Formats: sequence, structure tokens, C-alpha cells
Amino acid sequence: MKTIIDRATSRGYFNHGWLKTYHTFSFANYYNPRRIHFGALRVLNDDRISPGEGFDMHPHKNMEVVSIPLKGYLKHGDSIENQSIITPGEIQVMSTGKGIYHSEYNGSNEKDLELLQIWIIPNKEETEPEYHNYNILPLMKHNELATFISPNGNTPAHLLQDAWFSMGTLSANHKVSYHLHKPHTGVYFFIIEGNVDIADENLTRRDGIGIWDTESIIIKTNEESQVLAIEVAL
Repeated sequence: MKTIIDRATSRGYFNHGWLKTYHTFSFANYYNPRRIHFGALRVLNDDRISPGEGFDMHPHKNMEVVSIPLKGYLKHGDSIENQSIITPGEIQVMSTGKGIYHSEYNGSNEKDLELLQIWIIPNKEETEPEYHNYNILPLMKHNELATFISPNGNTPAHLLQDAWFSMGTLSANHKVSYHLHKPHTGVYFFIIEGNVDIADENLTRRDGIGIWDTESIIIKTNEESQVLAIEVAL
């Protein structure tokens, strides 16, 4: 088993006034040659957006983009005529392909929006762009990591990549085993909230750990915790 740890305090941080953002991997003005990507996982941004503010219409190309709201309302618009507002328990997935313009705003004029913005490098380029949102709440069961993105059609969402996203809320002093889906993949665990032990390492809120060269991993919680697992091709 091989591991790499990215502590929350070591991430890139920028305060743009309306946007406070932490970058686990190199992004925009944050560059760390050791932290360019984890396999096909290219971006993991932890954003807080002020009421009524957001990202104006801007382009993306040849990237799979997953947005996971943690608090508040995420308002989306794009150049292929999609408009939506999603909340925690829902996700949005864009396959940007040959090119798409989109905007992402805080849909509330009163409360901050907190979300994770995740980019996955696709295994196929120049495809037709697509946008979808999904309600993943029916999949969420306490003390389980529920898989809501996979490449094989067994989950609500899929990406143009060998990628599996799983998430769950786990009680204190609980153990759960994560089994990798395929050889030559690795899994990146991001601790949304809580305190857990993974691969003999203690991880707390917003810490991340990438693990590969193993078939399964035990996660043990020290307090109630919310954990995101992103398994990707290496």
C-alpha cells in the first residue's frame, strides 16, 4: 500500500471577497509541483461563495466536472440551455467535451454557499458537451459509503473515465471497508467533516489522503464523520 497525505492546512487558499477557496491540487494562482493531480483527479476545490455572488459565464473544454453542494443553493446556467438550482443531497455533472460555457452562482441572497468542485481528466476528448443533475439522497444510508458515480451505468451518474465517487456519514467508533473496483486505480479520501483513521494515519476536517497499490482499505471513525471517496485511474 502506498499513500500520499494532503493536510487541510497545506492547501492553497485565496480570499477574493465574494469567494473564499481552498485548492487541494494546483489551480489558478496556486502551484505546487508535488500536487498537480492524483491520477485522473485533477482539481478538488473547497469553495465558499457569498450570497448572490458567483462565477460568471466562462468556458471549459475536455474535462469532467462534478459539483457537490455541502450547504446552501447552487444555481447553474450554461450555453446548452440548462438552468437549475441544486442543494445538498444533489450533485451536478458536466462533461465539457468540445466546449461549454457555464455560470455557477449562490442561489440565495441570505446565506453562504459551500460546495466542492471536482475535475476529472476524461479518457475521451472532443465529445458533445452534456449537463445533468442528480438526487443522490435515496442512495445515502447511515454508516455506509454509497457509490453515486461509476463508469458502468449502475449509479445515477457516470463520467468519461474509470471513476467511482462514494460518500457517506459514519457514526463515531465505526469501521467500514472500501474495496477498490479495478486494478491500476487509486482512491482519494477527503474528510468533509469529522475525525477518522485511514491507513494508520489520523485525518480530520478537510484533510485528504491518496492510496494505491492495495485492494481494500479500512476506515475507522473517532467521531461522527462525513467522508468522500474518489477512485480514479492512475
